[in-house]
Formats: sequence, structure tokens, C-alpha cells
Amino acid sequence: MTSELIIDAQPKEVSIAVLEDKKLVELQKEARDVSFTVGSIYAGKVKKLMPGLNAAFIDIGYKKDAFLHYLDLGPQFNSVDKFYKQALADKKKFPQISKTQMDADIDKDGSITDVLKVGQEILVQVAKEPISTKGPRLTSELSFAGRFLVLIPFNNKVSVSQKITSKEERARLRQLIQSIKPKNFGVIVRTVAEGKKVAELDSELKVLVKRWEDNLPKIQKNKLPVLVYEETARIVALLRDVFNPSFQEIHVNDKDIYNQVKDYITLIAPDKKDIVKMYSGELPIFDNFAVTKQIKALFGKTVTFRNGAYLIIEHTEALHVVDVNSGNRTKAQQQGQENNAWEVNSAAAEEIARQLRLRDMGGIIVIDFIDMTDGEHRSKLVAKMQELMANDRAKHNILPLSKFGLMQITRQRVRPEMEINTTETCPTCFGKGEIKPSILFTDSLQHKISYLVNKLNVKKFTLHVHPYIAAFINQGFLSLKWKWKWRYTMSMKIIPNQSLAFLEYHFYDQNKEEIDLKQEIELK
Repeated sequence: MTSELIIDAQPKEVSIAVLEDKKLVELQKEARDVSFTVGSIYAGKVKKLMPGLNAAFIDIGYKKDAFLHYLDLGPQFNSVDKFYKQALADKKKFPQISKTQMDADIDKDGSITDVLKVGQEILVQVAKEPISTKGPRLTSELSFAGRFLVLIPFNNKVSVSQKITSKEERARLRQLIQSIKPKNFGVIVRTVAEGKKVAELDSELKVLVKRWEDNLPKIQKNKLPVLVYEETARIVALLRDVFNPSFQEIHVNDKDIYNQVKDYITLIAPDKKDIVKMYSGELPIFDNFAVTKQIKALFGKTVTFRNGAYLIIEHTEALHVVDVNSGNRTKAQQQGQENNAWEVNSAAAEEIARQLRLRDMGGIIVIDFIDMTDGEHRSKLVAKMQELMANDRAKHNILPLSKFGLMQITRQRVRPEMEINTTETCPTCFGKGEIKPSILFTDSLQHKISYLVNKLNVKKFTLHVHPYIAAFINQGFLSLKWKWKWRYTMSMKIIPNQSLAFLEYHFYDQNKEEIDLKQEIELK
């Protein structure tokens, strides 16, 4: 299996697509001004205690107060709180964690009112981003994640990933980390650390400790709420989690992000630094790598996957529901009902596992497979789903098929589900239902070009249109494109853009800034 990463940086958001054997399996979109991401650390203030929920609401600057449950305080909360108060007491000198005397763990069955009070200042970390109407969910068990290790201040334990099955390797890693870690820091050894040398692990451990030392002093200098540590840029954070030797190419269309990614790959895998490539083609980067078409096909309510079979995916407040349908299959009568059901369900399992990652669906997922009476087929389907989801980074649990043919899956949710509307609003009537004659569309474009050249004095620009319109403008020896060029003596490029609706268009100047010539201006 070969993997590729495609990064599309736009002025307002960055989109990240992961392709496996050219198939889209993960898609992340993040606004460039986003905050309150998982892993960011804040100094906040307790706004309200909820003894009935055994939880508190914390002000960290979000429009809704963040939620902190007693069980998320962590056993070492007393030590964290003591350290925080020491730091505020002497603002000329920041305390060293290695010299701090650790306090006893809090009672795991205790009450939130025993530990916190309204107005108290507290160090917290975002465990879940704001989802729907809810604010962020917090934890006071601080951690700094790296590629091989996770550093946990105020903890002396060394834990090794359960996915490392070799007893000798687990013992080696535990002993190695125990010998190099600083006092009062705990470490979780991640699966990718298997087989790594001490120099690599020691180097990353020092980087993680430096993050603590460089960022925590901010609590002494700012008024609450304070962003103490901001999680690594989303692109780098995703790379940290998904990067593996199977990555063949990483394509980026933004110079700054290209440099970030190049520096990170050079740090973690110097021999792979040349796979990072700057994309400078004329087509939008997602169009060039066939990502846009896959997004349009995969994010609707109905998803077709093989020989006419399809899924219906519904999202409610409580859970996600997936219905498997065989559609019109010509082989159905030849194979028999049972074999046909098994073939459709087997193919559906592959697409569902892909959809869970792609949409980042979390919470409870209920799948209504086609009924099968053969017990062996039912067992094989569960085993196949477990195998297909083995590489899913989100924690999940798969239950066997019920007697009604339903499979229940719970999947960890730390970010809002990816939702993309694949329907298109008509760009010429703006949803009103009436449009000008479409045959006059190119005449309208010509008027816009005339206005650009003669009134705005723009001589060099790019016109993005739907691929069908681009083909029409470019067809023939005496194409419309050349007629416009000869008439207006300007430099113009026609770019087919798959993300646009049929009669939608956008003009861009030579600096790639959009020139606003939308038709609604004419309609007013």
C-alpha cells in the first residue's frame, strides 16, 4: 500500500487529504483562525461547580464554558495545583518540576467540591474540541505528544503501548526510558517507537521537555484565561500520527506550510525529506490529484460502492445509522440470496470502515446489514470489520451482529464530524428558481472580461469555471478563448475547477486574489 498526503492551503482554511492507493481515506479541514484544538493547554478559572454531575465549568475564553469532570482531573491534580500556585507566588523565578515535592493522589471516588471552588485558577488541557452546542471538554492530566513518546508531567510511570507485543522489546523500552527521563515526568511509549535506538528517543524526549519549559512560564505574565501551549499546527500534528514508511509523496501548494512540513519530515525521517514537494500547477491541487471528485462522490447521504450496491448514511443527535442496500445486482439470482447478501455485506464493510475514518464519525454507529442466516458468514463479517478497522487511530469497539442483523460500533470522538454538502446552489439564480438563458452565459462572461480590461485596467488574470464550460470555451481552432484574447489584448488563463457548480465562475488577478465580479451585483 502506498500513501500520499495532499495539502490544500486557502486564505481561510487548510484542507488535508490522505490517499491510500489513490483512494481518499481521510480528510481534515481546519479554519486558519481556529483555536481550542485538542492538546492546547490553558490557564482558566472555575466558573461553576455541578455536584450532581461531579464536574465543573471552566472559563478558557471560549464562548461557552468548557466542561471538566472529576475523573478528568487526574490522580496528580494536587501536585499540578500546588505547582501552579508556586509559579504565581514568585513571578521572578519559575519553579522546576524536578525539584517539586509531589503530593498524594486525589481520591478516585471523591467529589468535585472537595478539590475545586468557584473562582479558583486551574491548568487544563483540551481533550475534545467544541462539538455541536457543547463547549470543549477538558482534562487536568497534562501531556505533550511526540511521534514516539508522550510526556506526562507530575507522573513517574513509564507505560508501553499494548500494540508492542514482544516482551523483550517492551522491557527494553521501559528500561531505556526509565534511565533517561527527568524526575517527576511520566512517559507513554507509542507503538512507532518499537525498534528505535536510544538516541532517537532521547532526542524527542528532550524536545518534549523543552516544550514544557518554554511554554509554562506564560502563566506568570498574562491575565486569565491564558493560552499556555498551542498544539502543533494541524498539518504537522496529522503527520505525527499518520506518517509511516509507506508514504511516497506529500504535495503542498503553500510555501510556508511546505517549509513546516519539510522541516518536520527532515527531523523525524531525514531519508524521506525529498518526498515533500511544492505544487505549482495551474489546476487546483485537489482537482489535480482527483480528490475533489472523490469528495463529491463520498460525502453525500447516498454512497455507491460496488455493482450498484449503496449505503444510506443518516446522522442524528444520538447516533449514526448506516443502511446497506444491494441495489440492482445482475448476479443476485445466479448466486442465491445468502451468497449475494454475504458479497454485498463484505464490500459494504470495506466502504463503511473507510467512511468512518473519512467523515471522522464518532459516538454510536448502528449498521443495518443485509440479513444472513449462515452463522459462518455472520462471524466472518464481524472479523472482517475488526480487520478493516485495525488501522483506525480512533479508539473503537465492535459488537457482534444482533439477531436482527444490526452491528453496533462505538468510536472515539474528539472533533466535530466532517460534514460536506455535496449539493450545489445554482450560481445564476441563487436558489430563486429562475435564470437567464444559459446560452447567453458566455456573452455574460465576455461583458465581465470587457469590464475588467477596459474599466478596471486588469490585463492579466485567471478565470476559473466548471470543466464543461472550460471545454466549451477552449474548443476549436478559433475558440472563444482566442477570440477574447485578440479582442481585448490581455493575458488570460482558463482553469477548469471541479469544485465549482455548472455556471459558476471566479476571476483571479496575477497575485491569486479574487476579483469580485459576481452576477448578484447586476441583479440588484
